Amino acid sequence: MKLSRLYDLVIKFGLDRDPRPKGKNRTFADSKILHGSLDTEIKKILVGIDIEAAEILLADRIRAKEGLDMVLSHHPEGKAYAGLYQVMQVQVDVLKKMGVPVKVAQELLDERMREVERRVLPQNHTRPVDTARLLDMPFMCAHTPADNHVYSYLRKLMESRKPVRVKDIVDILLTIPEYKEAQKFLAGPRIILGNPNASVGKILFEMTGGTEGPKDVFDKLYKAGVRTLVSMHLSEEHFKKVKDNNLSVIIAGHISSDNLGLNLLLDRVEKEEPLQIIGCSGFNRVRRK
Repeated sequence: MKLSRLYDLVIKFGLDRDPRPKGKNRTFADSKILHGSLDTEIKKILVGIDIEAAEILLADRIRAKEGLDMVLSHHPEGKAYAGLYQVMQVQVDVLKKMGVPVKVAQELLDERMREVERRVLPQNHTRPVDTARLLDMPFMCAHTPADNHVYSYLRKLMESRKPVRVKDIVDILLTIPEYKEAQKFLAGPRIILGNPNASVGKILFEMTGGTEGPKDVFDKLYKAGVRTLVSMHLSEEHFKKVKDNNLSVIIAGHISSDNLGLNLLLDRVEKEEPLQIIGCSGFNRVRRK
């Protein structure tokens, strides 16, 4: 397939799993073609959770030895990283589903988006893109489209399995290959806050929306009946706020969750067009029937 076709499929499938209502203005500023002609034929790709200059040099070496058409990163780089804060708007709809008033969610998120924008602004985010340009290596990133797949998948799974206690959620996560594999490397799902035997209550899945949301939302979530957070990761600042509001927290795993999202997304892409995929930088391809 052509590079343009791959990108279009990623966006299409990402929108299909988006928490926002159909018809709402939905875009992915953190998922872009960063280098390469749209007409480039893509058959073999190197996929990584993070693609930096080192991985692009690796890709160039693989291309010289056995052929390679492009690199695909999960985490955004270049202009996609600079625009990361824009996709955080997704979180308003996630919080709304949990019972947080839209006005409250939007005010808190606006502040957090400005914080992330300021954090990203001074970064030297074009380094890997410059490397791809100098080596003429087609380069693309797919962030929120993959994260949307994690959010949708885990939400539906928990709705069907109906965990009662917090520890039941961990047991369910460990039936998923990506989390089971992470457990071997001491990076599997774990309860970092709360009693394992506590009732789960409403579960908030913090799996999409660019990065961590507002740290002052947890008391609003508690009032809305949320008792458990299932997150990819949690900063110390956010951890302290959660602790103050008596919520249980499960860290599913950052890289393992990213693996799950990419695999679910690539499964759908490969149903449309076959691809040869080489994993690197924390990514391991797991195909589902």
